Amino acid sequence: METPVMADLFGRGDSPEVLFWVGCSGSFDQRAQKITRALGEILTRTGIRWAILGKEEMCTGDPARRAGNEFIFQMMAYQNIQTLNRYQIKKIVTACPHCFNILKNEYPELGGNYEVLHHTAFLQQLIDEGRLRIRESGSYQGKKIVYHDSCYLGRGNGIYEAPRQLLETLDADLVEMKRCRSRGLCCGAGGAQMFKEEEKGVTRVNYERTREALATGSSIIASACPFCNTMLTDGVKNEEKEGQVKVMDLAEILVTEIVPSESPA
Repeated sequence: METPVMADLFGRGDSPEVLFWVGCSGSFDQRAQKITRALGEILTRTGIRWAILGKEEMCTGDPARRAGNEFIFQMMAYQNIQTLNRYQIKKIVTACPHCFNILKNEYPELGGNYEVLHHTAFLQQLIDEGRLRIRESGSYQGKKIVYHDSCYLGRGNGIYEAPRQLLETLDADLVEMKRCRSRGLCCGAGGAQMFKEEEKGVTRVNYERTREALATGSSIIASACPFCNTMLTDGVKNEEKEGQVKVMDLAEILVTEIVPSESPA
């Protein structure tokens, strides 16, 4: 897959329509790399002019700030802001709600002011504009899918409809868990919990959340966050349901269902 890099475009005096912020999970985690590839393929096939920072992209510093290390966070943030401003970046799209939240809401106070979109909102925007078309009677038609709300996407930024609208575009049978939208249960990875041992309790948060998703009878658990994807996948494995239930990011679901921009609907 040919991936445009910002430094190369800038060297030619060119600039992308959007910068795809990949994030640490999307770069280094083998499972999340599939999400990165799926989103990159969608952007390419829909004719979006995009690029990544590549080796110039650092961690946003979100885990460091959530864990209480403000010094490390600001070091990372300032370096990222210098890079983004040098390339005169205006619009950023990311598949990670953690990156989305901190770039959108916390970077401005340090001088990083950009239009930041989560990939679900961006893809729905493309559908509304007619730039992204979904084929009719696709492979997900009628399939029972349950969507898990990411904390940073939902309660943190009020994005509930875009992910669900994408699934409805596929004509899937969208079902809900009892705890959803503003009452949704965390996957257990937020607040830097992804990187530490959990405190003692009756059960792991991701196990409880996964059981709620499995109780809906869905064959697919849809997520829009690489952290959620990891935690729910672990929960499905704990329940020994890997053969019956898949955990998929919305980009992975959508990538096989799009109509190429040059093809008739």
